[in-house]
Amino acid sequence: MRSLVLKAYWKLIVFDSYLTRGDFCGLYQRVRTHRLQRVQALNDTIARICSAVDRASIWYWKPVLCLHRSAVIACLLKSYGVRAEMIIGAQHLPFKAHAWVEVDGRVVNDKPYTPELYQVLDRC
Repeated sequence: MRSLVLKAYWKLIVFDSYLTRGDFCGLYQRVRTHRLQRVQALNDTIARICSAVDRASIWYWKPVLCLHRSAVIACLLKSYGVRAEMIIGAQHLPFKAHAWVEVDGRVVNDKPYTPELYQVLDRC
């Protein structure tokens, strides 16, 4: 578990560097093009990765936004053989944007009803 938390922490740094530069497009492309590895995912892979990202976020030196967290989770899940999608959505009034991760149409890092609150803008 420790190595998974360290991987998550490193990915938080990488994705934070995109946002610090204002390069949302670069972050988006990195998640979208992250290759799904051909490995057999274990039954608890999703829970372990979400937990590792939560732990890494606690120790991160600044607040971790939903976009950071979702990008890291989506890429780590793909690295461990899970077909994950990062979803970016928005509300009209009051305007609010949000990102979350789904596996087989099921939200894995947020409340299960999250897709009902936001209009999906893209999936990657």
